[in-house]
Amino acid sequence: MIACHTLLNMLTVGSYLKEEKLTNNASYNLLLNGQLMLEELVFLTLVSFRSNLLTYNFSIKHLTTFTQYAPNLLTLQSSNPFSHTMVSVRNPPRNVCVIGAGPSGLVAARELKKEGQKVVVLEQNHDVGGQWLYDPKVEGQDPLGKDTMGSGLTVHSSIYDSLRLTSPREIMGFTDFPFLIKKGRDTRRFPGHKELFLYLKDFCEWFGLREMIRFNTKVEYVGILDYGAFGEDLKWIVKSKVKDSDEVISEVFDAVVVATGHYSYPRLPSIKGMDAWRRKQMHSHLYRVPEPFRDQVVVVVGNSLSGQDISMELVNVAKEIHLSSKSLNVSEGLSKVISKHDNLHLHPTIECLHEDGRVVFVDGSGITADTIIYCTGYSYAFPFLDTKGAIGVDDDRVGPLYEHTFPPSLAPSLSFIGIPRKLIGFPFFESQAKWIAQLLSGKRSLPPRDEMMKSIQEFYKSREAAGIPKHNTHDIADFEYCDKYGDYVGFPHLEEWRKDLCISALINSDVNLETYRDSYDDEELLQVAHQSPHFTQLEHEALSSSL
Repeated sequence: MIACHTLLNMLTVGSYLKEEKLTNNASYNLLLNGQLMLEELVFLTLVSFRSNLLTYNFSIKHLTTFTQYAPNLLTLQSSNPFSHTMVSVRNPPRNVCVIGAGPSGLVAARELKKEGQKVVVLEQNHDVGGQWLYDPKVEGQDPLGKDTMGSGLTVHSSIYDSLRLTSPREIMGFTDFPFLIKKGRDTRRFPGHKELFLYLKDFCEWFGLREMIRFNTKVEYVGILDYGAFGEDLKWIVKSKVKDSDEVISEVFDAVVVATGHYSYPRLPSIKGMDAWRRKQMHSHLYRVPEPFRDQVVVVVGNSLSGQDISMELVNVAKEIHLSSKSLNVSEGLSKVISKHDNLHLHPTIECLHEDGRVVFVDGSGITADTIIYCTGYSYAFPFLDTKGAIGVDDDRVGPLYEHTFPPSLAPSLSFIGIPRKLIGFPFFESQAKWIAQLLSGKRSLPPRDEMMKSIQEFYKSREAAGIPKHNTHDIADFEYCDKYGDYVGFPHLEEWRKDLCISALINSDVNLETYRDSYDDEELLQVAHQSPHFTQLEHEALSSSL
């Protein structure tokens, strides 16, 4: 619920969106959940105040005008004790650059647009999707994915041809745009990567984001132009190049949102003899199809999701697959797969590599291999970003970042979306985007710099005390953290059905690695999900559209 402390003017000003697809009921629910600010409603009439709670009545159908963020429209204070202070004085529209048109960049653009900002999205590829824009052309790339030129890798996506989602589609959608099954497309609950790409295209079209995106535009440099006080008066110079052009375009922005993802810069192990090994070595970043490995002896390093997926795919074409894992205590599901296939073998970590092709493991065993595929994860990298040392990457710890989003000395003019891993991504990206957008519009404010730095240091100490390595700083794996983050900006907690479906899929994959995407026993949870407002909201809209 929202308490109204000061009612100044009820106005509708200007034209903001061509069409905001909300029905009365959907808008009412969004308001109560804190997902829609009162000043974003076209017609709002106060009916009564009871116990300091606002009761209202309004009429909406295919909105063509929004209140255009007039200063002193309303002063609102969320009843949520975690919510940061909301203010009545609104900032004038700012020029904001969003880098990347993947999931995090798209939702950032949507939220910034809602807040009346002037948004430009710079995307290096020809379409939206980011990581989910499949790129089969990997020829000519360094097989280990090394950035030898220091200007970023040519191939952004790490998606391989057969990749299917590891989470059910029901939990993946943004809060107001469910990942629905569409006729003529991939209807599986764990669809292939193309279906998620199409979902992101649908999202882009639905909210009219494409007009803000400059495709085939690679960011070369982002740096501080003017250094103001506590990040509020900063200006940023952004230099970019259009594909197949040598011209550098320089522009100045009031704020920059970095949404470049974290699955594009390969993280490689350090193995004795790695540089001297003369046979084929590659990172899974550039793996696409199994056919090139036909009849080969392949070593797959890393028992991650990609390591398991690729190993299971190779058993049908390779002569032998040797999976090297940090621990031999593997899941029940992987054990079943290994016992099923005579050409799939489990090994401990690699001790050393020999020039003649021999691979020696720490237990003394060894084989002669044709190819080594490193499925060893990814590192954070921002080769374009120059913050004069204010932000750095130390063993995959990006920091200092308050709540994995804001550099205390540069916020809110610089922010990051999509740094955290091991969570239900899209809703979390959405909550980050809302917080950033409302900070830039002036609706909310951050704590003092000293408080943010103290919070960051306490977080680091808690991770260290828990024995979590520095390179796992941003691995969250905690629903409560996602809910706490949402509290900062009045974003609704993850629905229980979303959490339950996530856990159910994880348990099923742990036991039935080879079949969990097609065989599951969560029909009751699925029914609860489909009856929730998340899935019924568009049904209400469809009914309203037909009236």
